[in-house]
Amino acid sequence: MKYIIILGDGMSDQPEIEHGGLTPLMAAHIPNIDKLAEMGRSGLLQTIPEKLHPGSEVANLAVLGYDVEAVFEGRGVIEAASMGIQLDAGDIALRCNLICISDEKIKNHSAGHISTAEAIELIKYLNEELGNDKIKFYPGVSYRHLLVIKGGNKSLNCIPPHDVPGTSVIDVLPSATNESGEETAQLLIDLIQKSHKLLKCHPVNIRRKMEGKDRANSIWPWSPGYKPAMKTLKEMFGIESGAVISAVDLIQGIGVYAGLDVIKVEGATGLYDTNYEGKAQAAIEALKTHDFVYLHLEASDEAGHEGDYDLKVKTIEYLDSRVVKYLVAEIAKMNEPVAIAVLPDHPTPWKLKTHTRDAVPFLIWYPGIQPDKVCRYDELSAKNGSYGVLESNQFMLKLLGKD
Repeated sequence: MKYIIILGDGMSDQPEIEHGGLTPLMAAHIPNIDKLAEMGRSGLLQTIPEKLHPGSEVANLAVLGYDVEAVFEGRGVIEAASMGIQLDAGDIALRCNLICISDEKIKNHSAGHISTAEAIELIKYLNEELGNDKIKFYPGVSYRHLLVIKGGNKSLNCIPPHDVPGTSVIDVLPSATNESGEETAQLLIDLIQKSHKLLKCHPVNIRRKMEGKDRANSIWPWSPGYKPAMKTLKEMFGIESGAVISAVDLIQGIGVYAGLDVIKVEGATGLYDTNYEGKAQAAIEALKTHDFVYLHLEASDEAGHEGDYDLKVKTIEYLDSRVVKYLVAEIAKMNEPVAIAVLPDHPTPWKLKTHTRDAVPFLIWYPGIQPDKVCRYDELSAKNGSYGVLESNQFMLKLLGKD
């Protein structure tokens, strides 16, 4: 048996009166995913431990069966792995967003989804102006970058910018959780303030302003941590070979620590315009040479952060018609049986524009599985699934047939 997890990031939601009580999943036309739910078994998965923030880094680690509270060291160190950045003892790595500040408030977490080319120019400029033997900025993709501080302290409270759109900057600046983190917290505040002064008049932002686009006029560091100690999926579950397919550095980094081969797809953007077909084709090719594939699509999460209900519905329908339909058809032609799971990592309610910690709906299908009575895939239907509510590594054990 081979295995594929199809993860629609942030796909689940909360019912709102504006749309007749229908979440985007309920409203979306997803006949292929619904058919898998009808033929398979469903349930809910609690991906966010009570003491941790409902971030994608936490949730995806949980989906893959990790004891997140034991291994979690922040988002930055995971993305460092995806970028091939080696961390020394005592280094802290932080995700470093390029954001848009307007009227001294955080307008958005992505600088209007700035292009990678523009962002690289800005991050390299900041590294020239602010980097030194202790501080280094590394360019990533779009608004997602990395900051490494040698000898830094992770005793910090750093609020993710996607959690606080419209909030005054001064109210959500980094702070120390104890005395040992005070020096690093002040360093981060200084870097934010200096970056704002440097970036607001940079030619990239002058052009963006003239074009009516949001400016990338500040950095926002968050999710600090040291290099984690994580077992591979082979060590935990006996998976001999695996691959991860994602446009997002974070997911690629988790794959590196999990011992998965990182497969990059041309035209994969992490947005609604991503190369759905290319990702689906890459997943099938990976299944031919690997036992396990983790196929991650970010678009529905970004639509939720944008507060765009209709776009979120569209991204879910694209996942169904442009990815799942193809995968199911091609898997049927394979000589070896393949188990398929579909789920999000966490909800990203379009009305809240941020993540929540509610349990997410999942389905599992493989040849010969005894189906339950669930015939649709959505938040409400999954509550009636025969798996009930799973936690910790129970989902992976169910998928792999080890429980």
